[in-house]
Amino acid sequence: MNNRFARTLGWLAVPCLVAAGALAWYVTRQPVTAFEQAPAAEFDPALVSRGEYVARLSDCVACHSLPGKAPFAGGLEMATPLGNIHATNVTPDPTHGIGRYSLADFDRAVRHGVAPGGRRLYPAMPYPSYAKLSDDDVRSLYAFFMKGVQPANQANLPSDIPWPLNMRWPIALWNGLFAPNTPYAAKPAQDALWNRGAYIVQGPGHCGSCHTPRGLAFNEKALDEAGKPFLAGALLDGWYAPSLRQDPNTGLGRWSEAQLVQFLKTGRNQHAVVYGSMTEAFNNSTQFMSDDDLAAIARYLKSLPGDPQRDGAPWAYQAVAANARPDAPGAHTYATRCASCHGLDGKGQPDWMPPLAGATSALATETASAINITLNGAQRVVAAGVPDAYRMPAFREQLSDQDIAEVLTYVRSTWGNHGSAVEAKDVGKLREHTDPASSTPIILQMR
Repeated sequence: MNNRFARTLGWLAVPCLVAAGALAWYVTRQPVTAFEQAPAAEFDPALVSRGEYVARLSDCVACHSLPGKAPFAGGLEMATPLGNIHATNVTPDPTHGIGRYSLADFDRAVRHGVAPGGRRLYPAMPYPSYAKLSDDDVRSLYAFFMKGVQPANQANLPSDIPWPLNMRWPIALWNGLFAPNTPYAAKPAQDALWNRGAYIVQGPGHCGSCHTPRGLAFNEKALDEAGKPFLAGALLDGWYAPSLRQDPNTGLGRWSEAQLVQFLKTGRNQHAVVYGSMTEAFNNSTQFMSDDDLAAIARYLKSLPGDPQRDGAPWAYQAVAANARPDAPGAHTYATRCASCHGLDGKGQPDWMPPLAGATSALATETASAINITLNGAQRVVAAGVPDAYRMPAFREQLSDQDIAEVLTYVRSTWGNHGSAVEAKDVGKLREHTDPASSTPIILQMR
């Protein structure tokens, strides 16, 4: 090796070492929080009570609790593109939970996705949304988890993501690209009700985690109303979470603010009944929100414009009775299996049996929700402590893949519905990878 080449390599090594050192610092650094120098937390009962409400807003139950297990003890298995992970124990147990967390530690985990010691959390924990939580809400949430939740001596389960994919330092780089780190800032041009709704939807409610489409890096394509894809609908875990924008076919364009409040408060309205993942959100979150907060959510969501290019021509009802097309594939199955609840005219029995005429699941391009609910039925809806007596049954044992494909194609092409046909192979895929909905819901009595 000549001296000039050696000197060149030497000079190149300097910036490489600097870059490597900077990268190592970046991926291992602890985010600075507003509570860095905070004194020991005081747990006033009013603060604990407020934290319970913030936990309801944030739907912490959905991921961190399982039927028959201690509240917030974790264990829920969640599929990721890399493998399965499990929700962690967030009770104040000092060994397996967060009992040793300071307020600053808690804040780093919730709003920045960094556990004590610099361990990066997978963004299945919706910290890109929780980053918008206010300091006051983080403080009250911490008080609730420390004093309003019973410790549970339940060990956390390891992920099954193989090495080297289970190395977490790249998450720091992902965070730098896709995760904000500042609380929600009110928009001066909007009133207090709109801003409160925006705060809940974007922050604690983390609605975008399900309803916003993802990019190639599995990031939400937008985190607020400034991005056109925000809440525009997304496929997730075998369900299509519909648009929450003013799209008349696949969104909320035909819903009034009052109907939206009714849906979040009671789990149903003349357009739909909660099902899929939304059932869990209703059972333990939205029905416990104050009327003012529900009105704020409705005001904000109704302000989000739809996209005619994406949504297509608005649906209009066409009066066709199911028995008017007796020879159409799926017509007989519909008349004998579905019409007693959803009606020969497809209008259902609002507000108890949802209509299929004009239903989002019958108009969306994605067929996953229609297939999933038909195969596996609906979870139990529990409103004001009363279980729903009208639960969609599972038809996986009664109907073949072809039967389900035909009846869903029939539904998606009748009464003015203009959804695409359903293929038997798509039914088969979901049959293989899903299970019947549990009739035992997770209903958490926090205190």
